[in-house]
Amino acid sequence: MTVTDLYRGYIDCLNSQDWARLHRFVHDEVHHNSERVGLSGYREMLERDFREIPDLYFDVQLLISEPPFIASRIQFHCTPRGTFFGLPINGKKVSFSENVFYEFLDDRIRNVWSVIDKAAIAAQL
Repeated sequence: MTVTDLYRGYIDCLNSQDWARLHRFVHDEVHHNSERVGLSGYREMLERDFREIPDLYFDVQLLISEPPFIASRIQFHCTPRGTFFGLPINGKKVSFSENVFYEFLDDRIRNVWSVIDKAAIAAQL
């Protein structure tokens, strides 16, 4: 299985909120933006995201693979509750993108570097 196949399986896992399978795609010692969060912390972060954004859906627009790395541009059209990235969204529909890079180790995501286009969100308010 290629890292591209693994990544698409990971995105399917997120979109279906199948947290019991997350360990198949994410390393026990995963780091997010250079901070060690571990698998449990990563799962908690994702579960919180889905609680705060009930219609969250990861729509991969661009995917580039150079094993063991993946670069992806993900598009979101969603309705966050309350405050989102410090912005008063309060149920307004917003669209934005995330540019995210992954490093795989032993066929699982070991490092995640994520940049979200907060300016695009602010411009919609």
